[in-house]
Amino acid sequence: MIEFTSKEPIAKGWSGDKKYCITDSDGIKYLLRISPVEQYDRKKNEFEMMKRVATLGVPMCQPIEFGTCVEGVYSIQSWINGKDAEDVIPTLSDTEQYVYGFEAGRILKIIHSIPAPTKQEDWETRFNRKIDRKIKMYNDCSQKYQNGQAFIDYINANRHLLKDRPQCYQHGDYHIGNMMVDKEDKLQIIDFDRDDFGDPWEEFNRIVWCVQKAPLFASGMVNGYFDHNIHYEFWRLLALYIASNTLSSIPWAIPFGQTEIDTMQKQAHEVLHWYDNMKNPVPLWYKGVISNL
Repeated sequence: MIEFTSKEPIAKGWSGDKKYCITDSDGIKYLLRISPVEQYDRKKNEFEMMKRVATLGVPMCQPIEFGTCVEGVYSIQSWINGKDAEDVIPTLSDTEQYVYGFEAGRILKIIHSIPAPTKQEDWETRFNRKIDRKIKMYNDCSQKYQNGQAFIDYINANRHLLKDRPQCYQHGDYHIGNMMVDKEDKLQIIDFDRDDFGDPWEEFNRIVWCVQKAPLFASGMVNGYFDHNIHYEFWRLLALYIASNTLSSIPWAIPFGQTEIDTMQKQAHEVLHWYDNMKNPVPLWYKGVISNL
C-alpha cells in the first residue's frame, strides 16, 4: 500500500465502506476505501471495471491500487480537489445548471458504451423478479403512500416494455449527489461502489435526486444523453423504473427513522405530482430541448 503520513476519516455517504483522505510524504492526497474482506471478489471486480471506465476518458477518481490489509480489502483512488456538485450546481445560473446536466448525460452515455457479459440474465426476467419483490415489500410495509396504488397500477400496465431491452455496464447510483465540481469547474463522477449491468435507461431512476436539487440539470442530463433525440418509450420506461424505486424506498427508510420516512413520503408525493398520478409518463420537470438559455 502507498505509504501515507496522515489519514483522515470521511463521514459522508451511505456506503458501507470506511473512507479516508490519506496524504503521502510528498503532500499528495488520495482516497482510501476499506471494505470487509468477505467482499474481496466484488470489490476486485469493481476496481477492474473502474479502470476500464477510466480508459474511456470519463472524469472520475482514478483507480490506483487494490489489495488486502489488516482491516479488509482496500482500494486507493486519486483525490478530487473540489466541492460536492449538489451544493454547487443549484447556486449557478439556469444556463450553467443545464450545461452541467448536459455534460452529465454525455458522460453517462460513454459509461454505457461498455457492454454487459454475454451470459447476463435476460433483463425482462430479472427486473420482473425485482418488481415482484418490491411490490411485496411495499404491501407488507406498515407505512403507505397516499395513492401508492398508482405506482403499482402503472408498473403492472407497463411491464411489457421490459421485453428485449439491451443491457450494459451501469454506474449504479448516477445522480448529482455522486458528482463533484473540481477546482477547474469540471464535473467529476464518484462512488462506483454500486456498479452493475442492466438496461441503460434504468440508470436514470435516480434522476429524482437531481430534479429536487436542480430541475434544469436533470433536463440537461436527459438531453445530453440522447443528444436531443429522446424516444417516447424512454419516458414510459423511466416512469416504470422510478415507480418501482419509489415503492421500495419507504420500507428501506423505516430502519433509519422518521426523518428518512418523511423524506421518502415527500419524494413520493412529488413523483406523483410530476407524473399526474402516473397518468402522464413525461414528467412536469422536463423542460424539453433548451436552445435559448
